[in-house]
Amino acid sequence: TATKCGSCGPGYPTPLEAMKGPREEIVYLPCIYRNTGIEAPDYLATVDVDPKSPQYCQVIHRLPMPNLKDELHHSGWNTCSSCYGDSSKARSKLVLPCIISSRVYVVDVGAEPRAPKLHKVIEPEDIHAKCGLGYVHTSHCLASGEVMISTLGDPKGNGKGGFVLLDGETFEVKGTWEKPGGAAPLGYDFWYQPRHNVMISTEWAAPNVFREGFNPADVEAGLYGSHLYVWDWQRHEIVQTLPLQDGLIPLEVRFLHNPAAAQGFVGCALSSNIQRFFKNEGGTWSAEKVIQVPPKKVKGWILPEMPGLITDILLSLDDRFLYFSNWLHGDLRQYDISDPQKPRLTGQLFLGGSIVKGGPVQVLEDQELKSQPEPLVVKGKRVAGGPQMIQLSLDGKRLYVTTSLYSAWDKQFYPDLIREGSVMLQVDVDTVKGGLKLNPNFLVDFGKEPLGPALAHELRYPGGDCSSDIWL
Repeated sequence: TATKCGSCGPGYPTPLEAMKGPREEIVYLPCIYRNTGIEAPDYLATVDVDPKSPQYCQVIHRLPMPNLKDELHHSGWNTCSSCYGDSSKARSKLVLPCIISSRVYVVDVGAEPRAPKLHKVIEPEDIHAKCGLGYVHTSHCLASGEVMISTLGDPKGNGKGGFVLLDGETFEVKGTWEKPGGAAPLGYDFWYQPRHNVMISTEWAAPNVFREGFNPADVEAGLYGSHLYVWDWQRHEIVQTLPLQDGLIPLEVRFLHNPAAAQGFVGCALSSNIQRFFKNEGGTWSAEKVIQVPPKKVKGWILPEMPGLITDILLSLDDRFLYFSNWLHGDLRQYDISDPQKPRLTGQLFLGGSIVKGGPVQVLEDQELKSQPEPLVVKGKRVAGGPQMIQLSLDGKRLYVTTSLYSAWDKQFYPDLIREGSVMLQVDVDTVKGGLKLNPNFLVDFGKEPLGPALAHELRYPGGDCSSDIWL
């Protein structure tokens, strides 16, 4: 076990050992000012989430980036549980790719975890010149000691799903992970599973398509993604392109945490379903729809039918529960996936959304609800937007939620979010029977930030979490 290992590296030996890890005390999350009308750089906020602390639910530190309009988005580590056993490694740097500027910031969180500082800036020109890629998205650490970052485009904003490799010590750009000319047509997220010699990547759309907002005509024109790409992990090349049946905009991809598992789930945002992907006996891969969120017929919205818009998904470390957020409808869901082919709904919670009572949208027909949900008020603050990015505590008992998706889409779908700022909420999870309950005493209000309302996005704990750690 981890306790006996005197000279272990970062993370935990297994996902089940990780569940016994310490309770999270601080959380890092990027806050965005692009598209808000506030001329200030994005920043990394450090939030105190320790109930015993006098600074509970407060932003205790802000690290502004040196540039404007980067659009910080997701983050990853310099090293993680894939390097467990290498005592020369420490989880001390947070890697922050910028989805719009194509910069990558490396932040030192090791020296002073409660007051991170900027360690290095990788300029877009470096990535453009060495990789022919841009619009960087997901960062994962590799067992090789390198850091790999997925991209959504080429330097001009056309679609190109490639991968940038960084040296894990110096953070120099080494080139692309994929073979020359071998990028996918579109990109977004990825997850690898070395025991099956596989990596799976997803696709959103070309940056030129989504950058300034969402246009339904682009869906009609087939400009949004609907495929998974299966890569040979050792050969660094695509071995299968998997078209998803009724799976539009496959975003977050999650293998089961058990490194021996040859299956996982992907959330398809626009078609509002969850697809399970799995390895067949012959070694090829397939996908099947296992959850469908029905659209609602509405009046007073941009379209006559409103999809749930599944924007983030995650799996508990014991592979028992799947969680996802319907950003437009406004609900957060928990499914028991003990049988991954037949997920069972065990918890649902409305946290804002577009269909709340008294709002501009009238629901005409709803296959799930009898009435429109009440607006959410937490500690006197009416929550704008809907549940979006989610992160689960190691023990699976606390789910943290933020409400911003991406500044240009926030502005379009939830103008209130731009005026009010986003929030961070916390949900208590019943890990025995299943079930979700909002913690009424927890609110981080990014509407009250010193420079004005900010859009807070993805959440990370210093010791790693269930969407940044991959086990070998």
